[in-house]
Amino acid sequence: MFSIIQAAGWPIWPLIAASVLALALIIERFISLKTSKIMPPKLLDEVLNVSRTNIPGTDVIAQLGRNSAMGEVLASGLRAIHANPRLSEAELRATMEGSGRVVAHRLEKYLSALATIASAAPLMGLFGTVVGMIEIFGSQSGTGGATGGNPAQLAHGISIALYNTAFGLIIAIPSLIFWRYFRARVDYYLMMLELASERLAHHLVAMGRRT
Repeated sequence: MFSIIQAAGWPIWPLIAASVLALALIIERFISLKTSKIMPPKLLDEVLNVSRTNIPGTDVIAQLGRNSAMGEVLASGLRAIHANPRLSEAELRATMEGSGRVVAHRLEKYLSALATIASAAPLMGLFGTVVGMIEIFGSQSGTGGATGGNPAQLAHGISIALYNTAFGLIIAIPSLIFWRYFRARVDYYLMMLELASERLAHHLVAMGRRT
């Protein structure tokens, strides 16, 4: 491996740094975007059952807010209706939408950085290719443009060009795949959070009308 890095020349080091950063971001997003941390199964049904007769106490609401991303959004609605039982459905939805925007920002964390790596890695590889081409032309200049030149410098230039191009693509392709995967996963979570907040808002307003 070290011989490959040595043959690729100094332009490979920014690519190695980008690969390490991309791997760290992918691992972090896999951990942070677990379903159990975002929207645990049956959480919405449990909240609806608990609030069927009356609004839970502040301690229960606080515990719900620490449960997950969905719990944070639902807790904001329960907290608002607890503070003002006469809250309209539009105001209740607006409160949960505000909480949802905060959650959405947290779910999308680091995705732009991963997308940047996916876009920049091929350009960094192209830069290494240009450096390799300069090495190749430099190997020819010593003989006045005649064929042959310096074979060692020629081989080194080819190595720089090819290895950096390959490394750039090796980094960019997985980064792009995982970025699209995480982007689709976040969009799905946001859709489910929106549906859950609408269902809770309708439930709380209907319960207020019965009391």
